Amino acid sequence: MPHSGHRRSRVRAERTQLNIGRALPFVVIAVATVADVVTPDAERFDRFLVAAPALAAVTWSVRGTIAIGSLAVAVRALLSLPRSEPLVPVLLSSEVVIVLVTVAAAWVSRVRARYEQDLREVTAVAEVVQRVVLRPLPPRLGRFGLHLLYVAAAAKARIGGDFYEAVKVPGAVRIMLGDVQGKGLGAVETASVLLGHFRARAAGSPDLPALADSLDEGLVGYGGWDPESDAAERFATVVLVEFPDDRDVALLLSCGHPAPLVQHGTEVAAVDFADPSLPVNLAGLAESRHHVEEIPFGPGDRLLLFTDGVSETRDRAGTFYPLETRMRGWVREPAADLPGILHRDLAAYGADGLDDDVAALLVVRTDTSADRDTDSDTGSDTAPGTAPATDPGAPAGADTGTPAGSPANGPESRY
Repeated sequence: MPHSGHRRSRVRAERTQLNIGRALPFVVIAVATVADVVTPDAERFDRFLVAAPALAAVTWSVRGTIAIGSLAVAVRALLSLPRSEPLVPVLLSSEVVIVLVTVAAAWVSRVRARYEQDLREVTAVAEVVQRVVLRPLPPRLGRFGLHLLYVAAAAKARIGGDFYEAVKVPGAVRIMLGDVQGKGLGAVETASVLLGHFRARAAGSPDLPALADSLDEGLVGYGGWDPESDAAERFATVVLVEFPDDRDVALLLSCGHPAPLVQHGTEVAAVDFADPSLPVNLAGLAESRHHVEEIPFGPGDRLLLFTDGVSETRDRAGTFYPLETRMRGWVREPAADLPGILHRDLAAYGADGLDDDVAALLVVRTDTSADRDTDSDTGSDTAPGTAPATDPGAPAGADTGTPAGSPANGPESRY
């Protein structure tokens, strides 16, 4: 998984911050005690003990906060013994203040713990939604290696308005990558509708234009089924790709989506779409039919599909991210490392880091001529568009049975 190192670093940083937070109350007690002992009686550093239970509420449980508050009360009493302070009002009033702060801190700790539990439950639900809506891609599908970068813009979010899917259909591999207008739960809902229709129609559609039309019809139909949803009011840019088993080509159809980059050897160039279609759910505004581009795609070639969260990342001067230039410099990098390299470079380039959903899928043709001959001898003669013997909506990886981990495949980035 390209981003497992990043996730481990983040987990280590969070654990370090937690340990520091848990140690702070004891540091305050120790420093206040030492300062009070070594300084003249007129210097009253024991007053700082009241900060210990307040700090404990940030990271400790209710019981831990009360215990730290009790420790502060005991230390305060011990420090006052050499001074022979009167029980009332000096000593008692100081102890009462610490007790009151401890009670308030315990209440804050309880509220914090309840919100943390709620957050854990919401996170667990988000992870389930992620696995349903954005299912993991296999590392290999047919003759093609798949390497995914997926990062949701919202803090702690697992999914956003960018979406992807890849399926093996009889005679071909079909891939979709897209970006829904807007952000938030509405964008996620629209993405889920499009993913559902792609999974259901990818195998049965005779070609990419028919598949694009079914996506448009599905989104319009969803609006009629749920009039209160704004999913049908949103549009999405989509790129559809088909890799036939019997030809060294890639067929691409763009519905208003950024042009993918194709790498042949050490040469990198954007796919030239002579007549891109309008985004999905805007197709009714035009009468023209979809136009499919065909490009050579042989063993060793790479195709990078991406959303505008990649290409429209800006630096402090407002300059767009030079993706094509960067890819030219990475032509010899291992394909499995490229999503991680791209993610780190994007985060460093952006003026505010990554402020939009990011999805990028690198497809690599990995077979040799011998592999192709063997496959043609043993493979199915069924053409794309013919109903398969198994579930036509089967997810990517159903043929291989090899999971890829998380959508960040990547994510946590999903990450």
